[in-house]
Amino acid sequence: MQKIVKITTSRHNQLVDITEQVENVVSMSHIGTGIVNVYVQGATAGIMIQENWDDSVQNDVISLFKKLIPAGVWEHDSQDNNGDSHLKAGIVGPSETIPLINGKMGLSTWQNIFVCEFDGPREERNVVVTVLESGK
Repeated sequence: MQKIVKITTSRHNQLVDITEQVENVVSMSHIGTGIVNVYVQGATAGIMIQENWDDSVQNDVISLFKKLIPAGVWEHDSQDNNGDSHLKAGIVGPSETIPLINGKMGLSTWQNIFVCEFDGPREERNVVVTVLESGK
């Protein structure tokens, strides 16, 4: 089963929790044992599994990337001024795969799924959620 989840981002650099939307797709699939793959389309966004107790970890992720990969100093900036966005997305990667256990994602208590927006705000980001059943 495959569904596209559409999200909106409001800031240039932002982590958006999409765990609930992915859980809804998993629930609709009626698959008990397998995997769910979460993939964001676009070269300036990524998918990350991270804690969502409060905003501190998400803010730290953004702060770390701003320190490691500053804006405005990359060759690609001469094209469309978002060289740092491409580099951040490349490090994070476009997808995560989570095991399904008894029809639920095998995330721990503190793990959530985030879209990492590095070139926002965006009216629409597409996230492809694919649920696959294990062979019997």
